[in-house]
Amino acid sequence: MMPTVVVLSVIGIIIGGIFLLPLVQQFRRDRLKKRAFTPQWITLIQQYLPFYHRLTPNEQRRLQGHVQVFLAEKQFIGCAGLKVTEEIRLVVAAIACLLLLNERGHYFPKLQSILIYPTAYLATQVKVTNGYIVEEQQVARLGESWVQDQLILSWQQVQQDAVNWRHGQNVVLHEFAHQLDQADGKADGVPILSETVEPQQWTTVMTMEYQLLCQQVEQGVETVLDSYGATNPAEFFAVVTEAFFCQPRLLQQRHPRLYRLFQHYYQLNPEQWW
Repeated sequence: MMPTVVVLSVIGIIIGGIFLLPLVQQFRRDRLKKRAFTPQWITLIQQYLPFYHRLTPNEQRRLQGHVQVFLAEKQFIGCAGLKVTEEIRLVVAAIACLLLLNERGHYFPKLQSILIYPTAYLATQVKVTNGYIVEEQQVARLGESWVQDQLILSWQQVQQDAVNWRHGQNVVLHEFAHQLDQADGKADGVPILSETVEPQQWTTVMTMEYQLLCQQVEQGVETVLDSYGATNPAEFFAVVTEAFFCQPRLLQQRHPRLYRLFQHYYQLNPEQWW
């Protein structure tokens, strides 16, 4: 039998480690944030984020710091023969970290690996018809976010979206918005809300706007929001995030309550960037 003193010592070490871990992690992240961007990195950021020069100096510094932490903590894996380059890692990190500019302090904690395909990839989708007939289908996808630890992207689509920001769709923003939504273990369109957002207000506005989009899609009405957002509340949150960053002026004009809600959530005003 292990002596009581030894047991208590082991417990003390474990408890101490639990309390010290966040401090050590924060110290490490603070050091990473101080790393300077190379001129080549700045050039790439400006190429893929055409509004980068419109960010305030403080926002630019924060984005650079978040990118350094992101690159140090996330693993990139090339698929279907794709070699992951410095450009791929930097571009994905920079776009994803736009969602973190409000200093929420978390770097998509459940996410460990980012799988990059050269183009669209095939995934197996299970379809149930008539309540009992199960059918497996191969469908082409451009991106996917898993609740566990992985996120998948098509590099070709990332490039296309990055040079066409104003078309309102961005696969990186979309999939990483899902990561924010899934941070509590559920994909329900309700991310972990900060003190700047009242839960009841979030529920009221999101429900009303989601139902409106569903009606518009059913009636064939053209909207600023991608019709894919009518699939379910989780996709709605991701689609609105895309519009918030890619077409902020249009979103504000046509859905002012939705824009203000996301302005409070992300604590940003992207309209100033365009």
